[in-house]
Amino acid sequence: MIATGLGLILCTGISLAETDKSLLNSHKRKKPNVLFIVVDDMATTLSCYGDVLAKTPHIDRLAASGVRFDRAYNQLPLCNPTRASVMTGLRPDHTKVYDLDRHFRDSLPDVITLPQSFQNAGYLAARVGKIYHYNVPASIGTNGFDDAPSWNLKVNPIGRDKSEEALVFNAEPHRKISAALSWLAADGSDREQTDGMIATEAITLMEQNRERPFFLAVGFFRPHTPYIAPKPYFDLYPIEQMRLPYSPDNDRDDIPEAAFAHNCPIPHYNLEKDLLLQAMQAYYACVSFIDAQVGRLLEALERLGLDDNTIVIFWSDHGYHLGEHHGIWQKRTLFEQASRAPLIIRTPSAKGNGQSCSRIVEFVDLYPTLASLAQTPIPENLDGRSLEPLLDNPETTWDGFAITQILRPADNRLSRPVMGCSIRTRRWRYTEWAEGQEGIELYDHHSDPMEFNNLAVNPDRAALSVMESLKLRLKTHASGTIPTTPFNPKRL
Repeated sequence: MIATGLGLILCTGISLAETDKSLLNSHKRKKPNVLFIVVDDMATTLSCYGDVLAKTPHIDRLAASGVRFDRAYNQLPLCNPTRASVMTGLRPDHTKVYDLDRHFRDSLPDVITLPQSFQNAGYLAARVGKIYHYNVPASIGTNGFDDAPSWNLKVNPIGRDKSEEALVFNAEPHRKISAALSWLAADGSDREQTDGMIATEAITLMEQNRERPFFLAVGFFRPHTPYIAPKPYFDLYPIEQMRLPYSPDNDRDDIPEAAFAHNCPIPHYNLEKDLLLQAMQAYYACVSFIDAQVGRLLEALERLGLDDNTIVIFWSDHGYHLGEHHGIWQKRTLFEQASRAPLIIRTPSAKGNGQSCSRIVEFVDLYPTLASLAQTPIPENLDGRSLEPLLDNPETTWDGFAITQILRPADNRLSRPVMGCSIRTRRWRYTEWAEGQEGIELYDHHSDPMEFNNLAVNPDRAALSVMESLKLRLKTHASGTIPTTPFNPKRL
């Protein structure tokens, strides 16, 4: 057989050197690409996650062809810390990033980030839009709070949403549009918006680099405030269909003061219901707008013949509140709505594609997962673990738990800064504020998925046993003490 094969090579005029080169190139082409899609401030407000309002056909299609993780949790529900954790594979207590100002390289100057690991394996690592932290909308069109060693190539589109900020309606004029409930039903097309331009630039990079392995990170800015999307997306969500979430009348009575986000000290910002419903409409409009851009990326993968060799991951940096618990909006809490976020992974030929996974997973798991799938080196000190077994069998045995933290500044409610730490297991959420000195929460998700009944207030014997067990587990992964490294209270 060897002689026959050699004869064929010689007869066709192909040299052994050329054959070796061809085989080498073939091997290189087999390296899986990674399309790393990040969305800013998107809750599980997607049809594939059971949201009855959301119109998200493209993300739904991705979920139907990959594995949808129904219980994926971030490490700190604020943009900069959670992105630092994902990109380093380390928890906040290791990155020392708790606010919007500190960079993880201040504490970890030599850390190898996720895209760096792919660079080291011979990949093109490219970024379009927001992957690390940006001040939105102030930093649109710039490198933001980026990490230069992570990328071979960076692209920073800037669209008409940036030039038309003066047109944005601000429901809280005393606050910047970046932090307030603010929105704009924009004129023009998708591709004139920054996020539309991000999709266009990402598609161009796919076209230009289809013959080499790439790690392409695509970071969309919406639905982060201000909620800006073209007018047709607003039309998908008539105001009369909007509903504020239900809460029992006494919902807040058993919740510690520290649990409520300091950026929303007054329920519903003391806004009238009609404004709140408009804000909700605008948020959903942005969700559908982003869905359309994701659809463009997926279509390009298919058109270019790259879908069979590309790992696609879709995630949001954290969840988002739309009025739960009598008027919490945005992020920065340890409730389910802010801690949980969408995560979809589609890997070519994975046996679990087309299924959902109910196991508890964490965002620090993304680094080891992608490195394992692409067979790139995995640093030994990562805090997460590969989700690869769940991609082949979403219901395999998995002792999963999730740790989420948030740092509260001292204010008129709290006499000192307070660290909140929460652990989520399959059944329970247990939360401590200042190691329990500022309050404790325990919620049974089997009977209370909306976290209305804090069992820690008057615990029975069973609840006491659960709390003792979870307390020990929590303390092995998160410190409830105030960090000694610098943090900016105004940027929490």
